[in-house]
Amino acid sequence: MAATAPPLPCTQPPRAPPLLKSSPRASLRCAAAISSLSQSQTNGDGTRYSTNKRRPHMPLAAAAAVAACPSPVGLGRPLCRVYAHPRRRRGFRLEASSSASAPAPAAADAGAGAGPCPVVRFDMDDFAIADRVSVGLHGRSDEMIFEATVRDPSSELYGSTVVLRQLKSSQAKRRGRRALEVLKKLARRQMMYHSYALHVHGYIAPGNAVEQEDVPFVLVHGYHGSYSLRHWLQLSDWLPTLEATLALDEEQVRRVGDDSVGGPAVTRQLRLIRILMRDLLIGVNYLHSHGLAHTELRLENVHVSPIDKHVKVGILGNAADFHDNDPSSSTVASNNERRKMMIAFDMRCVGFIMAKMVLRELMDSSTFFKFKSFLTKGNDPSCLREFLLPILCQNSPSGNIGLQMLDRQWGAGWNLLALLLATKPEKRINCLDALRHPFLCGPKWRINPSTSIIRWGLGSTAVRMAEDYIYGNHQRRRLAYFVQLMEVLNPNLRTENWLQLLHGRWRLLYCTGRHIGLTLRQPSPRILISDVFLTVSSESADPVFSLRSDIGFRIMPESNWPHDKSGTEGVLSVTTSARITAGRIYINEQDSKESRAASSRSSRRYLRGKWRTASKMKELPASLPSVNIAMDEVDVSMSCNSTLNVNSAQKVLQEIRMQTPPEMFDLSKIVCGTYIDARLMVLRGVNGSALLFIRSNPMTDS
Repeated sequence: MAATAPPLPCTQPPRAPPLLKSSPRASLRCAAAISSLSQSQTNGDGTRYSTNKRRPHMPLAAAAAVAACPSPVGLGRPLCRVYAHPRRRRGFRLEASSSASAPAPAAADAGAGAGPCPVVRFDMDDFAIADRVSVGLHGRSDEMIFEATVRDPSSELYGSTVVLRQLKSSQAKRRGRRALEVLKKLARRQMMYHSYALHVHGYIAPGNAVEQEDVPFVLVHGYHGSYSLRHWLQLSDWLPTLEATLALDEEQVRRVGDDSVGGPAVTRQLRLIRILMRDLLIGVNYLHSHGLAHTELRLENVHVSPIDKHVKVGILGNAADFHDNDPSSSTVASNNERRKMMIAFDMRCVGFIMAKMVLRELMDSSTFFKFKSFLTKGNDPSCLREFLLPILCQNSPSGNIGLQMLDRQWGAGWNLLALLLATKPEKRINCLDALRHPFLCGPKWRINPSTSIIRWGLGSTAVRMAEDYIYGNHQRRRLAYFVQLMEVLNPNLRTENWLQLLHGRWRLLYCTGRHIGLTLRQPSPRILISDVFLTVSSESADPVFSLRSDIGFRIMPESNWPHDKSGTEGVLSVTTSARITAGRIYINEQDSKESRAASSRSSRRYLRGKWRTASKMKELPASLPSVNIAMDEVDVSMSCNSTLNVNSAQKVLQEIRMQTPPEMFDLSKIVCGTYIDARLMVLRGVNGSALLFIRSNPMTDS
């Protein structure tokens, strides 16, 4: 049986365990207990103490002296609480606590320090420094990275490998202190923290490390393999290596709604990307549910642990609070706006990570620069497929596997990528909705897609069928019906929506009218039609547009034209101006009774299928809202790279008119528009045929 819905991460933290009671005389609140206990290595009788070791009992007088020491790491709030038990000779128990009141979003973490404090102050003598560092450990220019092994037998980390991150500048030290503060804030759910973040064990710093800028501060955190996710993806055999690291079995793949392992390369990569993306989203959602934004999500900061098989999102040194701590500028409206903007920033970073994982071509810096420039210029990310298609089909090292993955499930991958990289921050998807998206849910999970997902699937299916260029009668019927369904689900019915979306350059994908080719007719000259574009521009807010149709063609040699497609290129341009007004189109108004009956049967057949949730109707309506397009006079011009005489030019023009839809040769035959969004547009001709356009975004800089 298929599960009804994918499991989602729990966003409410569990109740923290209560503090153990101790004697009022012995309870001492200490802001610098960790550093002071480690700094005071010996007392009067020579006994050595350390916070990460279980040592003999410390006298209360010494504990009182420790309580007066300042915090060496410069934390604004105390990290721990020291309890001395005069009747138990067992040493100290360290617990996280907070004496300052937390901001509003952290109210759920008011008892964040109820669990044992995970922050430990170490000495350099506790580690055996390795003579090399793994290539996957990413550091900044003001950091030095060391691999080390804990050699203190009394430590819980004895024998384990850790990373020593030496922070030299004041900004780097601030990141280290922030990592400790975030650890304290997330201590209430330490299991989730350990699963989805690099575990910060503690630090190494003398007592005046903050005051002295030349004294470094060393952060001690977990080691999760020699590679970051970026280095994993750069391996030639990354797919089987990552599968072996994650130890994929049937139990593992059930986490993404699948029940099998192996299969074709596309299926294996899609399954692995689902696992990594769902784990990444759960970790980011864990931070967002605790009022934190990561702000530094990229492939270099993401690691895959071979121990617990989870994705780690870094040490959180730059994690930011959703709410501003300044009381003078902190209002409900400003805090909500800050929260939305920070979540949107993280989701955009997740979108870049997903794009690089799926499309290996984006690992190249020059290709990723083009990809990012496309988004920076304000282009809609729903048009990414049209923009990336020439790049992915040209010398693709992955054999277009990424394109196949994103095209699966009616283009669900492109839809998720567009939602993660939406131009407007308020339009970006959040973590929980992304976890419910069909692209990240396996075949065994039943998903109830929204109308926008269904609309996207209809358009993507029509685009794929038009690209196949195999127009049998059954395909033509399906394409025509999909266009009708898109018109029924048009999200932009008002004229104002058309005025906002109509501007730009559109490429003709398909026409439901007649199609005339070269094979049977063998005309002279042989003309090959390349791309047909419709450019819409306007200089004012008035609903008057300038339309230009550009028909690219090539005059091929008559002797060997089936095998030799080279020849003289040219462009036929048709310009006019148009005005749009609100209107309505009536479907099958003049059809015969038999035609309407056949259309009704076709409607019932398709609406009972996978598109049955597209609308709450049993058959297509008789009329649809549209915008009427009134054309002015038409101007036709043609340019060619070679010189043509009048007779040859007339023959070329006649052949272009024969192969081109009449609405594109004579723009006055376009009477109305029935569908438009940021990606696709449908216009209707005077004879009832529909023209399907896709928005075109040139790769060259404008």
